[in-house]
Amino acid sequence: MSVLAQVVSQPEFVRPHIDWHAFAPELILLGWGALVTIVDIVGLERTRRFMPGLTGIGFLLAMVPVLTLWAQGDAFDGATLPRVLFDGAYVVDHYALVLKGLFLISGYVVVLLSTNYMAEGDYHDSEYYQLIAASVLGMLVMTSARDLVSIFIALELVSIPAYLMAAWRKRDLASNEAGLKYMLMGVFASGIMLYGMSMLYGAVGDTRLSAIGPALAEFSSSPFVVIGALFTIFGFAFKVSAVPFHTWAPDTYEGAPTPLTAFLAVSSKAAGFVGLISIILFGLPELSEVVQPLMWILAAATMTIGNLIALRQENIVRMLAYSGIAQAGYMLAPLAVYGDVPDSVQSSIVTYLLIYAAMNLGAFAVVITAARRTRSGDISSFGGMLNWAPGLTAAMVAFLFSLTGIPPLGGWWAKFQIFNALIEPGTAAGYALAIVAAVNSVIAAFYYLNVAKQMCFLPAPDGDNSPIKIPAPLNSAIALTLVFTLISGLALLVPDITNFTELAGSAP
Repeated sequence: MSVLAQVVSQPEFVRPHIDWHAFAPELILLGWGALVTIVDIVGLERTRRFMPGLTGIGFLLAMVPVLTLWAQGDAFDGATLPRVLFDGAYVVDHYALVLKGLFLISGYVVVLLSTNYMAEGDYHDSEYYQLIAASVLGMLVMTSARDLVSIFIALELVSIPAYLMAAWRKRDLASNEAGLKYMLMGVFASGIMLYGMSMLYGAVGDTRLSAIGPALAEFSSSPFVVIGALFTIFGFAFKVSAVPFHTWAPDTYEGAPTPLTAFLAVSSKAAGFVGLISIILFGLPELSEVVQPLMWILAAATMTIGNLIALRQENIVRMLAYSGIAQAGYMLAPLAVYGDVPDSVQSSIVTYLLIYAAMNLGAFAVVITAARRTRSGDISSFGGMLNWAPGLTAAMVAFLFSLTGIPPLGGWWAKFQIFNALIEPGTAAGYALAIVAAVNSVIAAFYYLNVAKQMCFLPAPDGDNSPIKIPAPLNSAIALTLVFTLISGLALLVPDITNFTELAGSAP
């Protein structure tokens, strides 16, 4: 009899219960990704045109268990949320489910953005969609990970496919440079983050955030622990393109395929924020006196430098890249007061992530659509767009106004939540950072409204005002993101799905 059989036969051996329902989104996406890979291997070029549809179906199928888990019911065991697995290392709660939904829908929209772009170019598009699915799978794991090891593995699963996709235009030197720069900087940041995690583990002797948080109470003044925490945060600061770890973003965004740029600017950045939130709120509550000043500096520098450099950009993709850096600063801001109002901090950042995903993906969808005619990324090439694509112009103006924070579009509610989280504690640091964020919102209005002016009031550079035909996938992507941007601004008319009540229970 084998050793394993002897152990299982012992009466005291208890077979672990696996909550398949809790794992269902990840398992469905993993299984569907394997199926798509097999179809590609067997069908080769004959199945190429089906890859976007198959990948999109996989994302939608994975949404089904997210919705059933949200209902807090299981037809088999009646389990409710939060569902805690592996002794607290993996948690499925409302916070995780909202973010899983965000990543799956964002992945679906990116597939819509990529369909015509990949089909009309000389690309290996089957592998491209498989890599998107793999990266989204890492994001799903990240939302529930409450353990340093699983957080790191999830982040690498998010990042490694992105390194490959950034250099997808292999005959384009700019794309090759984008992929190489992104990979080298990403590997360096991952090394720093992993070193910091190892220091936290060395101090506590456990990788679970639920164990690290309470244990750090007695090590809060230890330089060893403080350095470990700072290194870990610096690694995530790279992932969210926070200043001064932002230098990879503009070149990578400009050189990568534009749909992949949208993916990096929204989904990949959101995954970095999820990891950062989990580390700080669940693992470092006892280090707030050290972490809060750091986050204040990072947030203020990121939003200010991002906005100031965006003012000087003439290429719309680079402008959106620096805009994304500035937006990351807004999302970092609540972490500067997380020790006082953790619930508001968590809720405000997730709200911003949801609305930012819609308005930024929508803006990139319009850029991709317009570029089919202009063949240029220069802001000046969008002149006269109101004449040759009035519907597209109206959608872009809505996204730009939302990014600016003009009511009643979703961006105003996202910024309101950030300001509310900063002011709620009543501290001088919170008020000061709220003022910095308000000034930066005014600065951002200049370059956002400049693009709107270019489209609405200046003539087309070539004088051609003939209408353009918009492919169905791009039309669908614009419609989805525009509807959410409009509805999310009417915050009082929709249920608040980001009002989490199990923050303390997320890290038992």
